[in-house]
Amino acid sequence: MKRFSSFTRVASVTAIVAIATIAAVFGTSALAQAPINIKFSHVVTNETTKGKAALKFKELAEARTHGKVKVEVFANSQLYKDKEEIEALQLGAVQMLAPAVSKFGPLGLREFEAFDLPYLFDNAAELEKVTQGPIGKGLLKRLESKGIVGLAFWDNGFRNMSANKPLKKPEDAKGLKFRIPSSKVLEAEIRAFGGLPQVMAFSELYQGLQTGVVDATEATFSNIYSQKLFEVQKYITVTEHSALLYGVVVNKKFWDGLPPDIRTTLEGAMKDATKYAHELSQKENEDSVEGVKKSGKSTIITLTPAEKNEWKKAMVKTHKEFEDKIGKDLLSAIYKETGFKAN
Repeated sequence: MKRFSSFTRVASVTAIVAIATIAAVFGTSALAQAPINIKFSHVVTNETTKGKAALKFKELAEARTHGKVKVEVFANSQLYKDKEEIEALQLGAVQMLAPAVSKFGPLGLREFEAFDLPYLFDNAAELEKVTQGPIGKGLLKRLESKGIVGLAFWDNGFRNMSANKPLKKPEDAKGLKFRIPSSKVLEAEIRAFGGLPQVMAFSELYQGLQTGVVDATEATFSNIYSQKLFEVQKYITVTEHSALLYGVVVNKKFWDGLPPDIRTTLEGAMKDATKYAHELSQKENEDSVEGVKKSGKSTIITLTPAEKNEWKKAMVKTHKEFEDKIGKDLLSAIYKETGFKAN
């Protein structure tokens, strides 16, 4: 028994010496160097534009850093719901998010709520001109005061109204309970035509519509299709009243602590993932329209120009209501880029 114990001790010492020798000769990295982990959390499915763009970033980041970075994507509110994710990022519980930009309003950055204003952009080209230019870059820079670094904007098309009754005129929506994310602008927008806004987590929306907790919502076709909202909404009206824009953000302390070469590589991966997201957005929404049509469960209502103008007239008053909070100079700069006119 003693001989066995002595042998065990000798073997253990030999193993330790061998490990120490390897470390001395080749450096500690020869033993094992743990990759840098990035938890990327979001609230929609992997089948959406945001979901696919997040996976594209993961693919590019891991390949270009040769395994030095590992990106874990947690989709569909696996980790955090709408109301929780920004705080989780600031605390460092996750490193990266892609929330709707309206989520930055409650942080005291009301200027981001400009993107929720109705009919501010007529098309994706106008939106991209603002987000990818000096205005967008300046807005992302403002996040740093909140311990957040803004990396990019991803768009997901334009929101449309849905309900269990046809919505052709603004008065058709009067008295309906509309689910919205937390946004003072969206709240005012719904009230402008007599709707009743109700803040609800996106992950709870399907059940909320199914059980009648809310009657209606506003969403892009990509989200309507991927979340199967067409199963619990009989009518979808193509109002295209506001853009759904995401801000891809990262915890500032984490980002600043990365080796410079890794940070540069990740910036390049994000740039290419953003290009991919933009190209994908239009196709995903078009495909989702066809998917809803094929389901036969929801009727899509296309408005005439005159009917669409009625929705615009009903909601555009919110621009004036929020210009002081969002910033007159910012709105003037956006109007100049897009050629927006109230009437």
